[in-house]
Amino acid sequence: MTQLTIAERIVQELLRSRLPLDDDELARRLDVRPRQTINQACRRLEQSRRLHRYIGPSGKIVNELLHGTIPASPVVEQTILPEPAAGDSAAQRRAEGIMLGLLGERVGCVLTPRRFSLPDGVRVEVDGADEDLTVLVEAWAHQGPPKAAQKHKVLADAMRLLFVASTLATPPRLVLCLSDGEAARHFTTARSWASAALRAFDIDVEVVELPADVRAEIIAAQQRQYR
Repeated sequence: MTQLTIAERIVQELLRSRLPLDDDELARRLDVRPRQTINQACRRLEQSRRLHRYIGPSGKIVNELLHGTIPASPVVEQTILPEPAAGDSAAQRRAEGIMLGLLGERVGCVLTPRRFSLPDGVRVEVDGADEDLTVLVEAWAHQGPPKAAQKHKVLADAMRLLFVASTLATPPRLVLCLSDGEAARHFTTARSWASAALRAFDIDVEVVELPADVRAEIIAAQQRQYR
């Protein structure tokens, strides 16, 4: 098998994560030392217009793939990378990063993407967790009422939170973070088994308000995806 370059591994990890990641997180996930190696590779990717570097919600520079970026290696495409999730877009990933920052301010901690490696070899990621794993979060930036498949997606996120929480010694707070009241209604105040189940399993639904320009980007992305 062809060995991947650091840059190809960075692209792979950003595609898998679906969230912008800072250099430290990439170095940790890819087990690359020194960290400067990641920084240099990300700068080259930015110069080649494959990713965008900007200051994220936690105040650190994060790396986000630009729309249309694909892995250069067929090995990555065919055997490593999963299919992109339906409705996935750079605008939504960027919004979810902002949502984690806003929620972190609300609950008083810094939330960053986190991967868990279980004893049986299974790996699972959550969109956000604090350093001490007292809060686990899945974020969804959708605007407007969810369609049936999207409701299932959010409930799958809830199942992921429950599964990860079951592996931790101390039970964390579990949060589904949404950014629109209409999108959240089915999971909060509607007379649905979904909202009842979330309450029964102590999964909180928090709604944060995105900046107007980011919300407009999400709506435009949704229109492109579903027209």
